[in-house]
This record gives sequence, C-alpha cells and structure tokens, in this order.
Amino acid sequence: MAEQVQVFGFWESPFSRRVELALKLKGVEYQYFEEDLPHNKSDLLLKYNPIHKKVPVLLHHGKPIAESLVILEYIDDIWKESYPILPHHPHQRALARFWAKFIDDKVVVAVVKAAGSRGEDREKAIKEAREALETLEKEIEKSNKLFGGDDIGFVDIVGTVIAGWIPAIEECFGFQLLTTDNFPNLIKWSDQVVNHSIVNQILPPKTEIVAFMKANWKF
Repeated sequence: MAEQVQVFGFWESPFSRRVELALKLKGVEYQYFEEDLPHNKSDLLLKYNPIHKKVPVLLHHGKPIAESLVILEYIDDIWKESYPILPHHPHQRALARFWAKFIDDKVVVAVVKAAGSRGEDREKAIKEAREALETLEKEIEKSNKLFGGDDIGFVDIVGTVIAGWIPAIEECFGFQLLTTDNFPNLIKWSDQVVNHSIVNQILPPKTEIVAFMKANWKF
C-alpha cells in the first residue's frame, strides 16, 4: 500500500530519481515527499537520515533506509516477485555492484569536479571523466544492449545520471564529454535508457535541469 512506502527526494537529484525508478519498475506504490533543497531540509528528513542529512530516504513500514545504492538493493530484496533489478547469479550481482559504484565514484565525481573548476583543474577533471567513460564504453560494447541485458537493470538505473544529467551539465558549464564519435556505444545506450517508457516518466526534462543548475550550482 502507498502509505507503507514513502520516498523523501528532490526532483533534480539523480540519486532520488533512481529510487523512484526502481519502485516504478517493480510496480510498487509509494508516497512521495519533495524536499525543499538546497534551501530547507525538513525535520522528517533530518530525523530519518541524521547521519548524512540528504536525499534519498526510503521509509518502509516506518523504518528508514538511506543512500541510493543501498535503497535499490533493499527494494530488489523486498519485492523479489516482481521485476528483477539485480542479476540472480552471485557473480553477476557482484559485477553489477562494481559498475554501479564505478559510476558514482569515478564518473559522477569527475564530472561534478569539472563543473566546479576552471582552467587546468577543469581540464584535468574532464580527462578523468573521459577516461572513466571510456571504461564504460568498452563494457557496454560487450553486450551491445543495456547493462542489464535486454531490460533496464541495476547499472542502468544508476547510470541514468549519465544519460539524464551529464548532457545538462555539458550545456550549463560549456564543456563536452559525450559525443557520438568518442562514445558511440554509450550514446546508443543513453538513447535507449531515456526513451524507455518508465524512465521517461521519471527523468526531469533537460531544460529544467539546466535552469536549476544555472540558478543554484554556485561554485
């Protein structure tokens, strides 16, 4: 029931959008609480995530779970009978966890660093981001499909930050990372992801992300 599952999120956050996407794929009804970020964090958010004080937070039967990757695994464990997010085989599950963490630790960190820096520091961060994207390019080339195979899976859900947010960051901060010449497989994958019927419902429009970044991303 919707009242048993609540999500505390923020519309522009790729991390909270991941949680919503996983729930939608599973067919799980949930109640959504929009946080007023970056200005005001609600008392409930601070109560349910007192350590990091950030979105997303999943509340299930009154019990909070924080951190998007942790939440995604929890969702997959709880609602096992519907749409599988992680692979069944332990080795494939481990690989999915590896690549999801790679995206957050290598790609996201480098791209945000590039957005927030100038001159030589920006060039260095762009180089780091491209190197990480090259690694993903080679990985997705092996399947020539989605990271999850024929269907959206754990790595694809995490990777929506690449498909949905990197183009907005490129436009907002005036540098380019993803091109068809350099990353044809990632571009193809990105198009598949953003045009997926459920993903398309969840991801914010690029124009709105760009507008928010220009107004609020002050480095």
